[in-house]
Amino acid sequence: MSVGKKNWTIVWRMSVAVVLLGWIFNAIFGIEAKLSLANQGVFWDSLSKSQQLRQAWSLGPKGLWHHITLIEPKAFALSLFFMAMTIFLGVVRWQIVLRSNGLVLSFRRALSISMVAHFFNAFLLGSTGGDLIKAFYAARETHHKKPEAVMTVFVDRVLGLWAMLLFAILMSIPNWWLWTGNREMRWVVGFTFLLLLAATTFLVLAFWGGVSKKWPQARSLLQRVPFGSNLERSLEGCRVFARNQRTLLQCVGISMLLNTFCVLQLITVARGLHLEVPNLVMFMIVPAVICISALPITPSGLGVRENLFVLLLSIPALGIFETQALALSLLAYAGSLFWSLAGGLVYLFLKKREHLDEFIQKEELA
Repeated sequence: MSVGKKNWTIVWRMSVAVVLLGWIFNAIFGIEAKLSLANQGVFWDSLSKSQQLRQAWSLGPKGLWHHITLIEPKAFALSLFFMAMTIFLGVVRWQIVLRSNGLVLSFRRALSISMVAHFFNAFLLGSTGGDLIKAFYAARETHHKKPEAVMTVFVDRVLGLWAMLLFAILMSIPNWWLWTGNREMRWVVGFTFLLLLAATTFLVLAFWGGVSKKWPQARSLLQRVPFGSNLERSLEGCRVFARNQRTLLQCVGISMLLNTFCVLQLITVARGLHLEVPNLVMFMIVPAVICISALPITPSGLGVRENLFVLLLSIPALGIFETQALALSLLAYAGSLFWSLAGGLVYLFLKKREHLDEFIQKEELA
């Protein structure tokens, strides 16, 4: 991809994020301003469009900030712990995938790389953009298995995403009464189910293959494309991982536990804001929102995540105010940014040493 095309991609995705955030903030600020002015005896409809816009962005942010500051400090601290547990379990799962391909990485080293990747997730596309950085560092850990090392990051992410999609669909079963009676919820559950089908098909092809059996020319064509040999080695690494059913089940089990901590983070924030959302409902909504916002639409899923939480939590059956739902989403994202900041510190402190290690390795090989 040329530099100009790459920059254009970044610009339009950033623009989408700004539009989505601007739209949801403007709508919610308008609601807050309307309620505030009503208490002062001012009718919203009596104002011109420009006056409504000024009042929305003047009074609205104060209302949103008020809802955000309602969070109980202990609840927010506990949510940070649950977020930390998702990072910890992600490192454990990645180590299992690494070992399945004969790659050994200490927990401390794997944690450092994962924290740096989490830092870059804060502003790269989707909520998985940091995986590119993670793959880069993983490849530097070995000289003879670079494609396999990069593949472990791919397997770890795709398997984790598949497990979360499955988690969301399974949790939609006891919540059938909610999504069958609400159009917006049906669309989200239906789209999540389609993503699960796509992810399942992708995993089956990557882990167990079958294309080259029905189309023998596929393997020869793969070898002709740029980096074809590396792609072939990566696919073989996927097959090696999938052949070990015990390892595969371990990763799925860890993923399900990781998903539980993701939901617990949001439940804790909701309780800290005194929002009465049934836990069972949160176990369906949270993973669905996380999976959809993971799509590379906007940096770190900004705008997509906020709109989805407001859309789903403000339905009449749940009765959460739009401003409260937005505050919940922003506080949950703040918890992620907290650990992204920690990852940024890891990146800054290790950057020089990493470059020094790379220089020493080159000198030894010379």
